[in-house]
Amino acid sequence: MNWNPVGLHISSTIDILVMVSYVLLVLGIGLWTILSRSRGTVEEFYLAGRNLAWWQIGASLFASNIGTGHFLGLAGTAVTSGIAIGAFEWNAPFLLCVVGWIFSPIYIKAGVVTLPEYLKKRFGSYRIQLLLTLLYLFLYVFNDISLEICAGAMFMRMVLGLDVYLATIVLLTITGIYTITGGFAAVVYTNTLHAGIMVLGSVLLTGFAFKEVGGYRQLLNNYLNAKPSIIREGNWTAKPECYLPRLDSFHIFRDPITGDLPWPGIVFGVSIISLYYWCSNQIFVQRCLAGKNLSHVKGGCVLCGYLKLLPMFVIVMPGMISRILYPEKVACVVPSECEKHCGVRAGCSSMAYPVLVKELLPRGVRGLMLAALLASLMSSLTSIFNSASALFTMDIYTQMRPTATEKELMVTGRFFVIILIAVTIFWVPIIETTHSEQLFVNMQAVLSSLVPPIAAIFLLAMFCRRVTEQGAFWGLTGGLLIGSLRVVSMIAYGPQSCSANKCPPIICNVHFLYFAIFLFVASLLAMLGISVYTDPIPDKHLLGLCWSLRKEERVDLDADEKSLQGHRRGLRVQLAWRLPSGGPLRHVATQFRIPSPPPRLKALLVEDEFRESQSCLWEVCSMFCGLEPRPGPKLAPEKANMEEMEPGATPEGTEHSDKAESPCWRNIANICGFLLILTTVLCHVFYH
Repeated sequence: MNWNPVGLHISSTIDILVMVSYVLLVLGIGLWTILSRSRGTVEEFYLAGRNLAWWQIGASLFASNIGTGHFLGLAGTAVTSGIAIGAFEWNAPFLLCVVGWIFSPIYIKAGVVTLPEYLKKRFGSYRIQLLLTLLYLFLYVFNDISLEICAGAMFMRMVLGLDVYLATIVLLTITGIYTITGGFAAVVYTNTLHAGIMVLGSVLLTGFAFKEVGGYRQLLNNYLNAKPSIIREGNWTAKPECYLPRLDSFHIFRDPITGDLPWPGIVFGVSIISLYYWCSNQIFVQRCLAGKNLSHVKGGCVLCGYLKLLPMFVIVMPGMISRILYPEKVACVVPSECEKHCGVRAGCSSMAYPVLVKELLPRGVRGLMLAALLASLMSSLTSIFNSASALFTMDIYTQMRPTATEKELMVTGRFFVIILIAVTIFWVPIIETTHSEQLFVNMQAVLSSLVPPIAAIFLLAMFCRRVTEQGAFWGLTGGLLIGSLRVVSMIAYGPQSCSANKCPPIICNVHFLYFAIFLFVASLLAMLGISVYTDPIPDKHLLGLCWSLRKEERVDLDADEKSLQGHRRGLRVQLAWRLPSGGPLRHVATQFRIPSPPPRLKALLVEDEFRESQSCLWEVCSMFCGLEPRPGPKLAPEKANMEEMEPGATPEGTEHSDKAESPCWRNIANICGFLLILTTVLCHVFYH
């Protein structure tokens, strides 16, 4: 579909110059990170060496969460629904405190890189690990990436008038360069810049929007009267609820039956989705795992929590102002009128934020806001790419090749990012023809059908010692099957609008937040019920993995298997320690009189010979990707066994595994967390 919304395209040279300058700045920061940080190990590539400060964690959490879909989706939903959609954002501070104070200490003590790895340690089951990894990858590709590409395509068409396919390829190429080569550290550093530019740009736009509408009081007075003048076409007349603002537009907690976002769903349903989103989603938990210590993790969660209070004022309310200023465009209800304004017959509420950017901001400032929207797109995609790569490499590839070297894992992870970028480019022409005036709500509807079983299994794994592997697996599988049926039904009947509603009442009349509650409870009961009839896991295997046993050391359920893999992985380090400094590995067989080296040693010998014969160009490429060999301290014989561990695992007593908090900073973090919760509660009370 090729269309050009009337009067929206921006051709100001200074705006384009600001955007290009920002993209080049992002690329420069990414390249600087590549040259200044080590990325040659699992821990460095996926967790930035576990050395992130609180401000980096908080800014990266916020930037990874707020994508282009948030700007277009939240503002677009606010056009028709009011402020209630902001409750999704205000629920986040509560769960951020939960992940910072409860979940993160357990994950860190478990020494995991990915969340499926935690469940494998907790239940001793690879089938749960594999199922969850595949589900995460499915959600990232078909929900998260699709949402961002759809929103980004709409934004670039509406505001910039760009060729979406070409623009997306350019952006993905730029972000791919530093994501593939720089790893998680490059993603976090650029996300920090993205967060700053997003906050600055959205605050500036909010100021101009409130000035144009006449202030907050005029927003309250005029919003309920903002309606389009054209409500008829031929013999068809739109229903009043399709073009009139809701009377409860300025209330968060709405009627449990007639409300578009009923208060039980806001309180319980949104909390279930947020439990998955913040406490059991690899994208966000990965940032907590990379913190210097628990105080920095908590500080980052608090910072992100305060930033999550802003979208209500800088995205949702500007969306409502857009309805007041441009009701004929963003609140159109007649299909022919909507098609004239935005090319979509179902509605044009998704253009609420782009219209404000085009009409209200002066040149230069407008370019800054456009850069902020591009930043939101880049930050979300790079975060998804890196986390998806971690999941595939650590949870799938290591099982396919248990003896894979660290370098092999790094090459695999980078190659998987390239595959994801290719898949994203493939999605563009498909998503380009897709428009939805309820982007954010549609995403939440999909999540409500698939993620409650994930939230249930992590909640029980953390707090219920009696849950067994059989109960967890079959409860998760059953919940996913039920949720998948609803998703298939939603796709089959397509998007609903006031002019077309073919969805059966048994599907559409059950609110997606109520369905999330039902699915969560059903999954919990299934997991607990099956666990009662199966043998419990001995406590010695749960020490440090459950909240009630968090201060003890455990015996892994797969200790024998891990010991064998650890010996294999430790072979190279022990041989290197015994060799003279700089001695080639091919002399090992002769020096230690090994007549027939095992396959693992043969692979190492071949790798060493290849390294010695590689060209200068190959060495430059290896250095650019962080794959060149780096000197390290020699290990004493009694410490050599410390290297006989899984990739990314850190032995107790090293600087990265020591996450102890000082009493002073622990108290400061606790006070800041309490003030965040208090502030969020007061916001809910004010807009109840």
